Parts: sequence; C-alpha cells; structure tokens
Amino acid sequence: MTRSTLAPFPRWACVLLLAGLLSAWASNAPAAERAALETASAPLVIAHRGASGYLPEHSLAAYAFAYALGADYLEPDIVITRDGHPIALHDLTLDATTNVREVFPGRARDDGLHYVVDFTLAEIRQLRMFERIEPETGEQRYPARFSAALGDFRVVTLAELIELTQGLNASTGRDVGIYPETKFPAFHEAAGHDIAAIVLEVLEGHGYREREHRAIIQSFEPEPLRRLREEGVRLRLVQLLGENDWEMNHVDYAPMYTVEGLAEIAAYADGIGPPITRIILGVDANGAPQFSTLVADAHAAELAVHPYTVRTDALPEGISIGDLLYLLLEIQQVDGLFIDQPDVMVEFLRLLRSPQRATWPRDMR
Repeated sequence: MTRSTLAPFPRWACVLLLAGLLSAWASNAPAAERAALETASAPLVIAHRGASGYLPEHSLAAYAFAYALGADYLEPDIVITRDGHPIALHDLTLDATTNVREVFPGRARDDGLHYVVDFTLAEIRQLRMFERIEPETGEQRYPARFSAALGDFRVVTLAELIELTQGLNASTGRDVGIYPETKFPAFHEAAGHDIAAIVLEVLEGHGYREREHRAIIQSFEPEPLRRLREEGVRLRLVQLLGENDWEMNHVDYAPMYTVEGLAEIAAYADGIGPPITRIILGVDANGAPQFSTLVADAHAAELAVHPYTVRTDALPEGISIGDLLYLLLEIQQVDGLFIDQPDVMVEFLRLLRSPQRATWPRDMR
C-alpha cells in the first residue's frame, strides 16, 4: 500500500471531531425518541466492529461514532496478545488492518503473516491501524470507505472499549451495551490462552455479571459457551452459526440449523447469530423473496435471532437497503442486526414507528 503524503490526523483533532458528532447527535435526537429505540421489544442495532462503514473497524473512533449514531450495542471481535491481553481485532493476524510489516519486518510466520498471539500488547501499541486492505495488493476491501492512507488509529483493548462505553453512558444517560465475540477459541487454547475466561474476567471486572446487564458474549464455537453456562455464568450467550467450508472451521454447523440442533443450542445459549443468506434464500421466478424457516424455528425454541452482516455498500444483488431491512425486521421479525452503518437501521426504525408511514421505510435507498 502506498501511503499518502498527508500527515496523519492528530489524536486531539479526532477527539474534537467525535465530540462534535456526539453533540450534534444528542441535540438532533429527542431523548424520548432515543429511549424508544432501547425498549425491550425493539430490534437491537448492533454496531458491527463499531461504525465500520465510516471509520476503520475496531478503532476507538469507530466505536465512539457508532455510539453517537444511536447503536444499542457495540460489537468487538476479540483476540489475545502474547501476554494475555484481549484486544479488538477481527483477524488472528495483523497484516490486513495494520502496518505490522513496516514496523516488525522479519516477524512473520512461515505463511508470511504476523499473528497477534506472537506480539505483546506493548508491541501492538506501536502499530498504526487502518481501513481493511488486501495484504498482497494493498487495495481496500471497500474502496469507498475511509481511506486506508489516512488517520492515526490504534488498536483498542476490550477494557478501553468498555470504559469508553460506560463513560458515554454516564454522560448521555443511555445504556449502550457491549457484545464481544471470542474469536477462534481452539486456536487460542493451543497458544495457551483461555479466551472465554479472559473476556469474562474483563467483563465481570467492569460490573457485567447478570442477565439483565448490557453485555452479550458470542462465539462461533459452542464448547466455550457451553462451559460458561455450566460454570454458572449468567450473562446472555449467543451461538454464531457459520458454514462448514469456512477456513479454520472446527465445527459442524449443519445440525445447528435443524429444529433439533436449535433445541440443543437453547440449552446453553440465549440466541443465535446466523448469516443473512441462511434466512433470505433468494427469489422465485416472479421475483418474490424466499425464506427459510430458521427464524421461526429459533423463536419456537425461545432463541433470539441476530443475523449478520448488513452493509449498505455490499448489498445482495438487486436489493436496496430499505428492502433488506424490511424483509429482516418486518417480515422475518429478527431481534437485532449486525450492521456496519448503524445510523441507517436507526433511521429505518424511526420511520417504521412514525405516524407518517406513507413514507414507507422500505423505500430507503
């Protein structure tokens, strides 16, 4: 990747920018309206890796912006450093979202990649984090998003994200939650780290212990979730569902999509997080959407359903963002969505509840 000659944004400028965004949001959204979005019956707006559609994923700026845009939960992926610190990062490796190759030449494994678990937190603090690129070409995954050449973003620990969220909750009167995913538990166990126990310790250390507390733990691997439940953990747990052909997959997901499999999940978890493609299967010859029975089956098992991932800049072919939200939220009645642009879902829900429903929210473009 070729860096811009522009100087990185100073951190103070980022702080002032975010403070202005928070102020603007607070002044433009009446308190009663914001509170209405957080009722028990409202679908949860889950900011996927923060407001990752606007700022580099997992950066503190992305999380603060997601808060300002009205998200109900901030979702960090969690991986563990060599010295046992949980940090917010999607990949096991640093190559796609940091300048690790510039800062630590010669530290890659045989596959040419730099693994988080091989670096201490102090070392990772030295890295500049940026918008996701393809490491071999330097091209951005989403070209129209925040330029990977700009900014001076840094990796965030789980504790730092929680403290940001709790501080904003205190200053705004809201109650935004934390929704961490334990990434690749089996890989971390082989490296000597019990990622579920580490994440739980940080959550409990910040006061998240009971079911009603605004913290949800999610994982693609069922065993850590089962163990947490067996150990008496009262926080809500969500079993993420994937596909059997995914890289580094150690789980047979096929049975989990069945009625029997969902009943087994309900014995240790409170919800599921399936891919959207497992709910909306496509269209028939007349262009009508076709659905699976997954949402209905999960609800029958008393499981919440939080599908992933809505991206306004990576929509299914031939469908608008309004149509997609309408199908998932109104027709399928899912209980929340992981979304890169949380303000879009907030606006959709506002229009949905508006007395002027002639401005039908599915017509959003």
